[in-house]
Amino acid sequence: MPRKLIKIKNQLMLKTTGRPYLFIWLSLFCISCDSSWNNPYPRQESDQLVYYDSFSERPKHLDPVSSYSSNEYVFLGQIYEPPLQYHFLKRPYELIPLTATHLPTATYLDKNGEELSEDSKSEDIDRVRYKISIKPGILFQPHPAFAKDENNNYLYHDLDITDLKNINTLSDFDNTGTRELLASDYIYQIKRMAHPRIHSPIAGLMEKYIFGLDKFSITLKDIYKNKSDKRFLNLNDYSLSGVKLIDKHTFEIVLKEKYPQFLYWLSMSFFSPIPWEADLFYSQKGLVEKNISLDWYPVGTGPFMLTENNPNRRMVLERNPNFRGESFPIDGEDIDLNIGLLEDAGKKMPFIDKAIYSLEKESIPAWNKFLQGYYDTSGIVSDSFDQAIQFSAQGDAQLTDEMQQKGIKLLTATTVSTYYMGFNMADDLVGGDNERARLLRRAISIAVDYEEYISIFANGRGKPAQGPIPPGIFGHIPGEAGINPYIYYWGNNRAVRRPIKHAKELMQKAGYKNGINEVTGKPLVLNLDTPAAGPGSKAAFDWLRKQFSKLGINLVIRATDYNRFQEKMRKGTAQIFQWGWNADYPDPENFFFLLYGPNAKINHNGENAANYKNEKFDLLFDQMKSMKNGHNRQKLIDQMVELVRYDAPWLWGYHPVGFSLHHDWYKNAKPNLMANNTLKYKRINPELRKEQRVVWNKPIWWPIVLIFIAVIIILLPAFISYRRKESELMT
Repeated sequence: MPRKLIKIKNQLMLKTTGRPYLFIWLSLFCISCDSSWNNPYPRQESDQLVYYDSFSERPKHLDPVSSYSSNEYVFLGQIYEPPLQYHFLKRPYELIPLTATHLPTATYLDKNGEELSEDSKSEDIDRVRYKISIKPGILFQPHPAFAKDENNNYLYHDLDITDLKNINTLSDFDNTGTRELLASDYIYQIKRMAHPRIHSPIAGLMEKYIFGLDKFSITLKDIYKNKSDKRFLNLNDYSLSGVKLIDKHTFEIVLKEKYPQFLYWLSMSFFSPIPWEADLFYSQKGLVEKNISLDWYPVGTGPFMLTENNPNRRMVLERNPNFRGESFPIDGEDIDLNIGLLEDAGKKMPFIDKAIYSLEKESIPAWNKFLQGYYDTSGIVSDSFDQAIQFSAQGDAQLTDEMQQKGIKLLTATTVSTYYMGFNMADDLVGGDNERARLLRRAISIAVDYEEYISIFANGRGKPAQGPIPPGIFGHIPGEAGINPYIYYWGNNRAVRRPIKHAKELMQKAGYKNGINEVTGKPLVLNLDTPAAGPGSKAAFDWLRKQFSKLGINLVIRATDYNRFQEKMRKGTAQIFQWGWNADYPDPENFFFLLYGPNAKINHNGENAANYKNEKFDLLFDQMKSMKNGHNRQKLIDQMVELVRYDAPWLWGYHPVGFSLHHDWYKNAKPNLMANNTLKYKRINPELRKEQRVVWNKPIWWPIVLIFIAVIIILLPAFISYRRKESELMT
């Protein structure tokens, strides 16, 4: 073929073959016009009822009898169902039935087994009985442990190496089954607390209360030690005297003493039902070696089930097809109706089909994805606080204009927790029941300005504590009547910290004028023991030194590793320390026991880290802990609060305020700091989310256009030269 004809043919091919590529580019551009170009999720999910969130720390235990961590409860609370739960909307927090037919009531018995009246004295009560009835017809999620053949034999209870050849995850099993929830499943779980291989974190506490559980634990240890096959111990074969099966849907638990707070424990995952079939299934050697275990693949009756457990990437919960359904609450607080939280009243839950939690080890990428609309909710880290929150002249937190323009909503709630600085009451200098030490502790309590601390180190997210009980817990008194008069006075309709002049007067009365010990003539030196170290802690420690220096006190920071710090606390060699406590349940007993003498760290290794001991306080505690909420209990609480304010074993510190953000398409957002099973209440508007994602993630084309123009400018001279030579050759 002549050279000229070849060139013409090539030119025609270029013109022709360029059209498909142009069409592809135009198609891609059109796709990007109606969807988010940087969407990390599949396009087909955009219209589905999917909730998106993140997690930063991988769950270690998904076995409900072992887990005691909030990052694990995010998943466990949606899968497992204990007998009771917290009302989603009502405050103060209120227990209601979940799988139980009604709230169980206590029956008090004397030594002869005769029933006693409800107002009987604790010393007359020998046993307490709770009868729990379970709703019939509740089914477990689909699971291979329940799968049976046509002869009603379990398919996967006797697996060998050949059976497990192609099994790597739970979803690799071809068959699943289910069965009804029974009262015996709850009994089985209570027995598991005593299992020698499991190490439940509440076993010791429950052995103190559940009749016979301590002896049952010893029995299991002996049996397990002599058992040849240690993989499976069928707990149905062994009886626990304090737990009795009445019928298939009813059982009773017997306690050794009066303990009203036991009902709160019945709302926790520790008391979730575990079917014996799952225990046997997961104990098989081949599955254990493949990490297919109850700790990795939960099996419950809740609204969701875990379908993907990849903690290095994401965790996925999907709707349990066997879930019976549950109605959204029809009542709540007065404000709930006005803000639309009762729009779904009586509707069947859950409202979403899937929840995807992605691993985010760094806070900034997670924050950016929330702003792009790829996470439905978000907390606020310090680095992003100023971008999201601003304070009004009255000190109220509100969203910045940028957040408001995106339709983002802010929720705040004072947590049921407390952070405090404690004095070791066994210390010769700052501790003891003498007036000198008491005045010193009070002076320091005034000098350490927690309002300033909250502003600097917590972005204003906290409320100075007036005592050990946080807001939202029975016994807490707000306003003027609830201030600590030794540290504050009431002025301008708020609690005002007493001036440093008052603290110096207390120092002088204590014999430490201007921080000089009048006995020795030496400056007063105090020690703060802490496990914190490194650059991140320096600013806070410098601030603390400055607070103590107001009184002429030299504060020495003694930082050690955590194990050494724990040892100091147990032995009582620490002098001043920082501590915190998150409520297990919403009852004042759960905070007062932190100051109960028999719970001291020294000798008892309890949670009374300050080693505070006051006989009157301890007597009041013993009376208060088993009382019902009401006027009489409040009177005792007021006396107890006054005692600890007077003695000042703590700098009362502050109660953190939680800030959370959510997008406008996320509904039924109300903080519930005690409930763990709140996913079923969430409602998503996927259409609005899809629209906003497109608006917020429009591709920026001008850099590409500039690059394209630059490439043309660079190549144009070469192209012109090439065309000139081609023309010369053709002529």
